[in-house]
Amino acid sequence: MSARDCLTTNEWICGEYVTSRSQELVDATLQHIAITAAAVAIGVAVALPLALLARRWRALAGPVLGITTVLYSVPSLAMFSLLLPLFGLSAALVVTGLVLYSLTILVRNILIGLRSVPEEVREAARGMGYGPLRRLWEVELPLALPALLAGVRITTVATVALTTVGAIVGHGGLGTLILDGLDTSFKAQVLTASVLCVLLALAADAALLLVQRLLTPWTRPSRAGRSARASRAPRPAVEKAAEAV
Repeated sequence: MSARDCLTTNEWICGEYVTSRSQELVDATLQHIAITAAAVAIGVAVALPLALLARRWRALAGPVLGITTVLYSVPSLAMFSLLLPLFGLSAALVVTGLVLYSLTILVRNILIGLRSVPEEVREAARGMGYGPLRRLWEVELPLALPALLAGVRITTVATVALTTVGAIVGHGGLGTLILDGLDTSFKAQVLTASVLCVLLALAADAALLLVQRLLTPWTRPSRAGRSARASRAPRPAVEKAAEAV
């Protein structure tokens, strides 16, 4: 049987499909990446001020976390239907839905990271003349970075999967190929697009893990033990705060 025959016989694994539809696969993958990246980036931009508000006023923590949890529990089809009058059948509809889904993970992780910053470090920064914004940027966010990046990793992998649901409105990246393949019983298209989606999630997680390790070297296991990890803690904020104390 020739390689081209696998299209005629509708095989699950078909190299001819990949070569003949390579541009279609590339376009779908790029759309998938673009939607995922936009949703995660906007999600972080929205989640950070929400977490700051919840940290600043503890009475708001419950409502903020509760609302984001409720949003995450809404089925994707219902979510897109509710947003449809506002955005129509557009990529913005998919991105907005994914942003709302991302908030429950991002807000919780950012809030956990901010709350893990020792109060004595904040007090030392205040004593050194750090204003609220400078203290947040140079002291609190660096120390909260491990939890924040962990949340971004989880959110990104989940968003890669959820982006496929956007196929119901024609903006699902690889999900569009999967849905079209299911409608036409095109086995090679369904399997190839599904495998690419899984590989995309794994690649995104690996890339973000590398970024996390590069940005937070003090969290890595060290042969020298705790003293070595402490020596790699964020500077200058922690070091200056310790000196001030």
